[in-house]
Amino acid sequence: MSADLSPEVLRDRVSRLTAQLASRALDAELDAWLNREHGADSATYADLKTACEAGVAQGWLCNREGGGIRYGRIFKPAPDLHDYSVDVVDMCDLAGPHHRHPLGEIDLIMPLQAGATFDGRAAGWLVCPPGSAHHPTVAHGRALVLYLLPQGRIEFTPTQTPGAP
Repeated sequence: MSADLSPEVLRDRVSRLTAQLASRALDAELDAWLNREHGADSATYADLKTACEAGVAQGWLCNREGGGIRYGRIFKPAPDLHDYSVDVVDMCDLAGPHHRHPLGEIDLIMPLQAGATFDGRAAGWLVCPPGSAHHPTVAHGRALVLYLLPQGRIEFTPTQTPGAP
């Protein structure tokens, strides 16, 4: 892997994106905009996916493991990230722990195997509005998911069965 694909490179790439998100509501309009402007066929998507794949291969991303999920918070909320935290998970055909998004969540879905989905979505973006909750689920193969949390806020909820409200 190229030495220039470092945590600093990923941070710079994410910072350029979060600058465009800073004043936007986390809603269906943002979901559509991200997929139109920075979707799976865009340079932004390719750059972020390349950096994430390199980070996993080099061991500085997804350097923890639990319940079959490799994960890690690579960056805490900071001014240069427009108060978003940055986490990346590596999942294959499983549902993660149920959690709630008090301020919303923005997910970049990066399939590593053809046909892999995250919460039913293929490659691209998924915006979860404030107050939403889910069992994050990767199906049909393996995928990396980068997620941005406003102020780093996430609330893991008591154990629930996947599919339960």
